[in-house]
Amino acid sequence: MLKFTLHHRLSSILALLLALALPMKAFGQVDQGSISGTVKDTSGGTIAGASVTLTNPNTGVTQTMTTNALGEYIFAPIKIGTYSITAEFQGFQKVQQNNVKVDVQQKVLADITLPPGATAETVVVNEAPPALQTQDASVGQVIEEREVKSLPLNGRNFTFLAQLSAGVTQDQADTRGLGQSGSFAANGLRPAQNNYLLDGLDNNANLVDFLNGTAYAVRPPVDAIQEFKVETNDYSAEMGRSAGAVLNATIKGGSNQFHGSAWEFLRNDKFDAANFFENSGGIPKGKYRQNQFGATFGGPIKKNKTFFFMDYEGTRIRQAVPYVSTVPTALERSSGYTNLSELLTQGGTRTDVLGRTYALGQVFDPATTRAVTCGVADPVSGITTPCGSNPAGTQLGFVREPFAGNIIPTGRLDPNAIELLNLYPAPSSSGLFNNFASNPALANNVDQFDVRVDHTFSQQDNIFGRLSFVDNPTFIPGAFGGIADGGSFSAGNQLAKSWNSVLSETHAFSSTLINEARAGYNRIASSRLQPNANTTGIPDQFGIPGVPQANSNGGLGTFFISGLNQLGSNQFLPSIELSTTSQVTDNLTKSLGRHTIKIGFQYQRLGFNILQPPSGRGAWSFSGVYSEIPSTSGGNTGLAQLF
Repeated sequence: MLKFTLHHRLSSILALLLALALPMKAFGQVDQGSISGTVKDTSGGTIAGASVTLTNPNTGVTQTMTTNALGEYIFAPIKIGTYSITAEFQGFQKVQQNNVKVDVQQKVLADITLPPGATAETVVVNEAPPALQTQDASVGQVIEEREVKSLPLNGRNFTFLAQLSAGVTQDQADTRGLGQSGSFAANGLRPAQNNYLLDGLDNNANLVDFLNGTAYAVRPPVDAIQEFKVETNDYSAEMGRSAGAVLNATIKGGSNQFHGSAWEFLRNDKFDAANFFENSGGIPKGKYRQNQFGATFGGPIKKNKTFFFMDYEGTRIRQAVPYVSTVPTALERSSGYTNLSELLTQGGTRTDVLGRTYALGQVFDPATTRAVTCGVADPVSGITTPCGSNPAGTQLGFVREPFAGNIIPTGRLDPNAIELLNLYPAPSSSGLFNNFASNPALANNVDQFDVRVDHTFSQQDNIFGRLSFVDNPTFIPGAFGGIADGGSFSAGNQLAKSWNSVLSETHAFSSTLINEARAGYNRIASSRLQPNANTTGIPDQFGIPGVPQANSNGGLGTFFISGLNQLGSNQFLPSIELSTTSQVTDNLTKSLGRHTIKIGFQYQRLGFNILQPPSGRGAWSFSGVYSEIPSTSGGNTGLAQLF
């Protein structure tokens, strides 16, 4: 068991020097945004001391501040959503600006002009302010709730939508299935260099080899996502983790109205055609069942104060995995593996150092192996090999004698080897290679939920907490099943459980000094076990002593036999991994006239536990090196060497 713990401290002043050079146009938090602007009269003069009120119509939560000497105001950080801004000052009409939309990390500029008149008169502006982003140089794209819910998504995985952003493309092919889970590359960088955030805190899968098959820890259903933003360049220092893109998602919160939804999405093989490998292998169309179902529900716990949102989604997938494999032929099996004559039909020849030529696939008797010396007659064949330019007595190599017709005497066969070969299924078609087609079904189950609660203590204090959980057991069968298995590293019984939690408190010491503190915990426990992982005594059944029979190390070792598919389970299973991330962040924003200072720190404690013993049950290779002409290969005689 290997264990790594990393304390990752970023006690840094975030964008301090840059902020000092910027006018007071607001800094949003990682998963929030800001609204700022200037209150003016109709002549363009600024109005100091004007009262500005920000209202969230969905929750009824309000914030009020007074413009500074330059007539400027700022609300930061604020949760994403649509707001109404009301500005008033004695001697002027009140103005209400509606439909001010704030996206993730957006800095909205909303200037307000007050016409002269009585304060009792209100001017209502329903047209949204210009959406042009001029407050920072970050490059990115916001994917809003409408796009998340409406665009077609295979598997309802919103992270695939990141590929709609400029500079983003799909992941290259890999052996962990990341491309199937929405992984992407930004600006030519590796997908592992992306940073996944959920509600402002770490949501990365820090498993060293992505055993769980995803680059993120949890993936809420699309119906639970308020919106997310993909930033690919020039993002804020507080985003810093790696050189790739930042995918910053926010889960919905509740409102003063109860809202809910329910869904069921179905895919079924009855609507599909058989694939190429099923048709070519002469096997029936395999099973495919995919059901995704769930619900969301949110609303008030206490109106204008406390709100909740929760969701659940379940996924059930049963999908055939077609294999075309090579197993011992019917003749080989029926003869008790004494008749290997079909190996001679491969075509081609091999020549030994005595100059004798044999058909490719000829099996040789390892007991007859002997050296060949130039100028000396071979004691078996009587052939003398000339020395040529070699000194007399030079050893030229080794030779063996063939089994006539590839018929192996019964007395030369190892009964344990026969027992192992009998684990292979009978061929489903004729031929020496690709003679077995199978269509076992994988099982993939997902149960996940998110719960979020928001509470407003006062205009100066609010808090929210969220808990997310995913349980994803998966079974991917090998080609043969049972003890024979034949599965790759990606096959077997996989368990993946993920927790992600966050607690955030925002406190306004004054209208110009705001602090946000957050703490979070991210945990992924992932394992992949071979079939029969907890069944002991299997190696002893085949005369293989000394294999540790510890927990999770049961089953059969790995046999690589040239000319046949792998027998047994993958040599790098079991694989058991645990990743944990504990995180604390704090950001303090201070407005000073036309300037804003933002400082903060981040602390992360990353932990890794890895158990992945190479060849923990043993691995054996039978390449034919002892059953073919010495120093040659390619005859696919590995099963003869196994005997």
